[in-house]
Amino acid sequence: MKKLLIIFILMLIGTPSFAFKQKPIDISYDDGIYHIVLSGEKIKKKIEFYASTSLRTNEEIHKTSGAQLTINAGYFDPNNEKTISYIVSDNVTIEDPHFNEALTTNPVLRKHLDKIYNRTEFRIIRCDDTNELKYEIAPHNAPVAFGCNIKASAQGGPLILPELRLEEEFFIVKKDDEIIRESCSVLHQVARTIIGIKDGNAHILIFTDKHPATLFEVQEYCKKIGLERAMAFDGGSSTSLNYKNKIKVISTKGDGAGRSLKSFMLVY
Repeated sequence: MKKLLIIFILMLIGTPSFAFKQKPIDISYDDGIYHIVLSGEKIKKKIEFYASTSLRTNEEIHKTSGAQLTINAGYFDPNNEKTISYIVSDNVTIEDPHFNEALTTNPVLRKHLDKIYNRTEFRIIRCDDTNELKYEIAPHNAPVAFGCNIKASAQGGPLILPELRLEEEFFIVKKDDEIIRESCSVLHQVARTIIGIKDGNAHILIFTDKHPATLFEVQEYCKKIGLERAMAFDGGSSTSLNYKNKIKVISTKGDGAGRSLKSFMLVY
């Protein structure tokens, strides 16, 4: 018996450390929800945000980019194909909603542009002192720490955790405590693309058509799995996921080909 115990201990000691490492891209599925965890430092260097000059499906971008993982990102106007969200790539702002006349000339939206421009964004931050990358979820106007800069980001909104910011980001409008305007079906059960942070790792949640949710329901789910901060990307019929040639998620609405989109998160 003692001999067997010694052999068992030696086996544990001799077990390679890499056997316990989490995969850089780990995907699980339960009850209509995909949960993707991007773990470790190396994966942060392999995340990019891309904006297409013309609207393209998530699958088209996934195939042409050669990314392992592709999801939909920011909001856009399908009529003029211009962005409603800021997108930053390689330290350069490549999409700016200030140049979308559908926002600037609309008499209703024009009164609330400060809220729209300041919607929440997911950032990849690089700091000069360590040269390491880290994730951040913050309003667009929130400054980064001294000596740091935004390497890449995609705006969406609203913030979900630690608190929902529906009114502050102009997703709902209230009058006399009654909701008189709603954007992006935030109060309805639809498919969702959510991104969050926990223990320094990025977590992506894809609520498919099999598990549509309001943002209040999404918030409860994010609390349940212990996310520290979370926000929404574009959702509803825009909700899209492609992973290698193994997983494909599109809205079942329309012709089934998937909605054409403006911006994307790519993980190589």
